[in-house]
Amino acid sequence: MYTVFENRQGTAVPESLPNPLLPVPYRVLQNKRNTHDVFTLDVEPVNGGNFPHFLPGQFNMLYFFGKGDAAISISGDPTTEQPFRHTIRRAGVVTQALEKLKPGGVLGIRGPFGVPWPVKEAEGQDVLLVAGGIGLAPLRPAMYTLLANRDNYRKISLFHGARTPEDLLYVTELEQWRSRLDLQVWVSVDAATRNWMGDVGVVTKLIAKASFDPLNVVALICGPEIMMRFTIQELEKIQIKSDKIFLSMERNMKCAVGFCGHCQYGPHFLCKEGPVFRYDQVQSLLGKREV
Repeated sequence: MYTVFENRQGTAVPESLPNPLLPVPYRVLQNKRNTHDVFTLDVEPVNGGNFPHFLPGQFNMLYFFGKGDAAISISGDPTTEQPFRHTIRRAGVVTQALEKLKPGGVLGIRGPFGVPWPVKEAEGQDVLLVAGGIGLAPLRPAMYTLLANRDNYRKISLFHGARTPEDLLYVTELEQWRSRLDLQVWVSVDAATRNWMGDVGVVTKLIAKASFDPLNVVALICGPEIMMRFTIQELEKIQIKSDKIFLSMERNMKCAVGFCGHCQYGPHFLCKEGPVFRYDQVQSLLGKREV
């Protein structure tokens, strides 16, 4: 398999392993429904063997035979041995086909690829995780890593927003995290239903409720671009520096190794230099049309 390791001074650096463009067959173990348009696939190699190690924030290319492939963040736990886990939103031909896979079905996987979340660099600091909608899926492995090494971090705060209560991801896990005394977890929805007793409104408004040191904090953000822009504005108001803010950028990735140019973002190739970027690396591009 083709993997990368973290190089914050430059790009993701590939190991010298053969043919990163050749999918490896994986078998579906479980296809679990999360919301009306989101599902989670657990898969294992058809031919056995160990799972390639991945870092929080990296992604795989999932290939459905005859349809094509799609870049999907790995949403499982990088600290334990378990099947590859991908939480996927139905959004096109490939994801519609993946949604129909049943246990025993086969798909192709290339990866892991990409620069991960800076969880190691965040040691000794407060950590904020801000997720909009399915943006919680790429952040979930970061949370697993933080909790597995809880003593290495100061305060940890998670903010998750969704359109409605029915669109919230990992509800049982959110409740487990909220019950911990060493975490701050805030959840909000844009539109409440009759039984919703939590916060209502955009997720950025929750940040003021948490307790953390803005001069000693690392912020990890994933969600729609407009949500990330407004989150950054809130963080800048409390003087969190741009080099302490990290974003997961989503683009139409095809080759995942910087050949095709589909994911080019200004001078950057998101598949190789991302998907995780420091905000000061993309600050001049974020929000510009036609970029």
